Amino acid sequence: MAVTASTFPQQTSRYGFALTALASLFFMWGFITCLNDILIPHLKNVFALNYTQAMLIQFCFFAAYFVVSLPAGTLITRIGYKWGLVVGLVTAAIGCFLFIPAASYRIYALFLGALFIMASGVTILQVAANPYVTVLGSSQTASSRLTLTHSFNSLGTAVAPWFGGFLILGGAMAVADNLTPAQLAAMHLHEADAVKLPYLMLAITFSVLAVVFALLKLPDVRERQDSQALKDTTAMGSAWHFPHLVLGAVGIFTYVGAEVSIGSLLVNFLGEDHIAGLPEAQAAYYVSFYWGGAMVGRFIGFFVMRYVSAGKVLTFNAMMATALLVVTVLYSGQVAMWAVLAVGLFNSIMFPTIFSLALRGLGRFTSQGSGILCLAIVGGAILPPLVGAVADTLGLQMAFALPIICYVYIAFYGLKGSVPRL
Repeated sequence: MAVTASTFPQQTSRYGFALTALASLFFMWGFITCLNDILIPHLKNVFALNYTQAMLIQFCFFAAYFVVSLPAGTLITRIGYKWGLVVGLVTAAIGCFLFIPAASYRIYALFLGALFIMASGVTILQVAANPYVTVLGSSQTASSRLTLTHSFNSLGTAVAPWFGGFLILGGAMAVADNLTPAQLAAMHLHEADAVKLPYLMLAITFSVLAVVFALLKLPDVRERQDSQALKDTTAMGSAWHFPHLVLGAVGIFTYVGAEVSIGSLLVNFLGEDHIAGLPEAQAAYYVSFYWGGAMVGRFIGFFVMRYVSAGKVLTFNAMMATALLVVTVLYSGQVAMWAVLAVGLFNSIMFPTIFSLALRGLGRFTSQGSGILCLAIVGGAILPPLVGAVADTLGLQMAFALPIICYVYIAFYGLKGSVPRL
């Protein structure tokens, strides 16, 4: 069926309530993910960790995607998207509640365990919500819808640092050199307690959302998925038989790896004397342009992809990100600074667009395909250490060359790899 300008509003109106409810979930997992950036320096101070130990926070978070994604896809196939969302919300709530005993006993391993459980819930939410959005309406406008809902994800990443900075870091105490061991232990216990209120608030929010989604009458779209299949899937045994899905998983891996790597280097990069020479606090302010650009770009992408094919928009954005990183590597000063910050604007539509293109026509394998794509988010745990190794050996500026390879692949996927092979 051809999608006209009048068709899109009809589809949006039909599923408008469900999409609005789902947007709240995208906000929540964007918020909870970005809050890790506040948790890392806080717990590093509380437990006197080195950087390797502190980065276990990100490792545990992204490891949940690797461990939970495929089982989550199987679970959602059996119980449906609505109850998959409820299970994800309950699991995330339990993980948040566990931050309270972790803080009370001040045991780092308990924090990591709570974080893994919380991230497992977020993983289930992603496996359920992303494909659900793609089938709530016309398949031709799936990328546009998913980009719109991911705009609320970006809003969550923009709000979280302010929230965490005020409630968690705002309660941090300056370390005095003349404190006795007992006084130092008491201070660290006080700082550990700072996470209780924000994560209790998050646990309550996830719990309320779980009740709300359990009571909501959301459309069951499993039959609709089969009607959108590109070919008869009854004789097929797995989503792995779709090449555009497998190539899309590689695209998700490279995108998340590139985005996380760039974001992790920004504060240090902007502090380089030949770039901007900014102190950390001031550099952190400029990093908001990187994440804010992603939010703005997603709202723009929502409208653009109503008229331009998602594959073409993806290729254009990947080529622009590549060009900006080349400038970042070759130039210095304000030019390099604003070039790397502008990458966020073109990152904006990549994740939802790759996700929706990869799920096109999977029919009854859509939830399994979503699990495979979420599995690939583990790129956020694997690629950053490689980029860090490049920074250690060749310098911080040259480290941005590795994400260039990622964006070149994404440009290929938008142009060729995302085309389904019937």
